Order: sequence, then structure tokens, then C-alpha cells
Amino acid sequence: MSTFKAIGDRTTAPFGDFLRFALRVMGDVYRLRVMKFFGETLRQAGILVTGSVLIVLGLVFILGLQCGIEGAYGARAVGAPSVSGAFTALCDLREVTPYAFGYMMAAKVGTGIVAELGSMRISDEIDALEVMGFDSMLYLCATRLLGMWLVLPFVYIAAVAFGFVGSYIAVVQQIGEVSAGGYFQIFWQFQNPVDLLYSSIKGMLMATTVVLVGCYYGYNVSGGPVGVGTATAKSMVVNIFAIHAIGMIGTQLFWGGNARAPIGG
Repeated sequence: MSTFKAIGDRTTAPFGDFLRFALRVMGDVYRLRVMKFFGETLRQAGILVTGSVLIVLGLVFILGLQCGIEGAYGARAVGAPSVSGAFTALCDLREVTPYAFGYMMAAKVGTGIVAELGSMRISDEIDALEVMGFDSMLYLCATRLLGMWLVLPFVYIAAVAFGFVGSYIAVVQQIGEVSAGGYFQIFWQFQNPVDLLYSSIKGMLMATTVVLVGCYYGYNVSGGPVGVGTATAKSMVVNIFAIHAIGMIGTQLFWGGNARAPIGG
């Protein structure tokens, strides 16, 4: 019995620490304390734009092509190639774009944050900030979170558009079993602005979680360079689980059991 209790303590204690850490960082943003370092926030936003946006858009575009190919051949298999737009509308907006967005955030942004903050921790740079009177968590973590919130809503909308373009190219231009007009008639009937809002909520929750997990593991690194590598790997595993949990719960909350007819249907 004591063994199971010890395992449970080791499992739940880090989650409690992370929750306290995340609430403090978000509290610094909501109370606008982070505006004290708004210049650093803009710098982090710029790094995010220049370093990650093209990678995210490229991945979403490729997965949009995949949605289009699967939708076209799946519709052909059931003898209804004209409705391939229905599959791509649901595939792109509800599932593929949020997951692609979360995956690239975890692989590119999250691990980068862990490596950067972890290197600062083991080289005593964070301790030096504290000695100089800086609130290191505010300066290093809250600025990154606000920078992400400033940039990524626009990046997400662009990612949705790139996915749509990829699916259109695959269905209409590559496979060509439906005209552009026929494709778009079905495509737009199976989505509406509320679906875009729900999809954006999923994507932003994933991105927020990725940044907070990255900040938590990077800020609390110990054990030298090996500890940085271990923390980076742990953050990636945690983020992948969190992304899938958010995706599953979001789909059930927003679209689970929703038998809504297409617009105009």
C-alpha cells in the first residue's frame, strides 16, 4: 500500500507544482504586471514570428493536401465524389489544423523554451536576475506567454487558410473529379464562423499549454546539461499528451453529438 502511495505522490506532486506555476504566470499577464517588460514581450513575439510561423504554415499546408486526397478518394469509393468538400471542411477545420498547430508548437517552440531557460538556469543567469532585483518568472515566462498570445491568433487563422488551400489543390487541381464551384458549394455548407471560433479555441489552448509546460520545465531545470536534455524530453512527452487531451475534450464539447444540418440544408 505504501508503494502505491509513493508512486501516486511522485505522479501528482509535479502536476500540482505545474498548476501553481501556470496560475502565477497567467496571473502576471492578466494583472498586466508583464507590461513592465513589454519590450521583452515584443522581442519574444518577433522571435516566434521569424522562427516558427513558416514551419507551422508549411506543415498545415501539407496536411491540408492529405485531407484533400483522403476526402477525394474516400468520396470516390462510395460513389459520391462531389461531396469530397464535406470531408475536407470537417477534417481541416476541426481536427487537422489544431493538431498540426499543437504538434509544431510542442516540437519547435516548447522545446526551444525549455532549452533556452534551462541553459540560463544551469549557468546561473536566472539567479543573477534575481540578485539584480528582477522578478525572473515575470521577465522570462510571462513575457513569452503574452508574446505568444499577441501573435498566434493571427498565425492560426493563416494556418486554417493554408490548410483550406492545400485541400482545394488536392481535390480540384490534382484529382479533379469535381469542379471548383461544386467543391466550394459543399465545402462552405459544412462549416460556419462558430466552427472557426471553436477551432481557434482548441488551437490556442494547445499553444498556451505548450508555452506554460516549456516555461515550467526550463525554469526548474536542475542537474547541468544532462538535466536540460531530460527536461526537454519530458516537456515534449507532456505536451503531446496534453495536445491530444485538449483535442479530444474540445471536439466532444464543441461538436460531440452535434447533428446540425449543413447551412441551407
